[in-house]
Amino acid sequence: MRFGVLGTGHWARVVHATALAGHPSASLAGVWGRDLEKAKSLGAEFDVPGYADLGALLEQVDAVSIAVPPDVQVPLVEQAAAAGKHVLLEKPIGLSLADADRVVTAVRTAGVASVVFFTFRFQTGTSSWLAQAGRTLLAGGSGTWLSALAGSPFDSAWRRKHGALWDIGPHALSLLLPTLGPVTTVQAGGGSGDTVHLVLHHEAGVTSTVTLSHSVAPMSTGIEFYVHGDAGRVVLLPDTEHPVEALTVAVEELAAAAVAGGTHPCDVGFGREVVAVLATAQRALASGCREPVGS
Repeated sequence: MRFGVLGTGHWARVVHATALAGHPSASLAGVWGRDLEKAKSLGAEFDVPGYADLGALLEQVDAVSIAVPPDVQVPLVEQAAAAGKHVLLEKPIGLSLADADRVVTAVRTAGVASVVFFTFRFQTGTSSWLAQAGRTLLAGGSGTWLSALAGSPFDSAWRRKHGALWDIGPHALSLLLPTLGPVTTVQAGGGSGDTVHLVLHHEAGVTSTVTLSHSVAPMSTGIEFYVHGDAGRVVLLPDTEHPVEALTVAVEELAAAAVAGGTHPCDVGFGREVVAVLATAQRALASGCREPVGS
């Protein structure tokens, strides 16, 4: 399967383009960017052309791997899907439920395959954790991700504006939703900086808590998730050091979904479910009340 990378930033270069250039069964055919010089520069690193005309790149590929801010991603997915190209998206798939619906509509109308790159979901350790959790009668769960965004390669304008909730919140939900089930209501409170604390009420009658921050001291950073039930706690310490390997798996699974004409557990439909919870959490932060998840 021939891929085009859409984006020219840090994540596009060190993860998307790198994984595709070294992939055993996929190939990198080109790079698109809003800045042609940046697209050409990144393309040159991998000996492929750079494009500012998305339509020209789409003529050369079977699929796109997207690494741009969420609001930029939405119209790119619409154009790629309309051209019949399969899509590997970044999370979140949009910054509002309306934008998420645009993405879902575009993909389903075109009948193309989709995978949202929730990094942890494409790691062996997470697969084992999910399987173990699935054998446990669960009563709840918790997740904490504390990071220091300032000065990191991920210190971008959209992350500064929308904070940890929208940036790393999707990763937390990608673990808690498949283990504990759909979320019906959300309570939320803010802390220092962009720190948020969530209480998620799940359809099955259990609850989970999530704490997220991009503004803690460097010595305070860390990440941990667990679910608990009749067999005790099932703990996951996610791997944040090998995203290229995770994307390599995501590419393989997108190709398999495309060949089979089926869906994927992390497709745009699941991506929309995640956005619905995030949007509800945003409302809960503003209102100070327990908010129902929108449909």
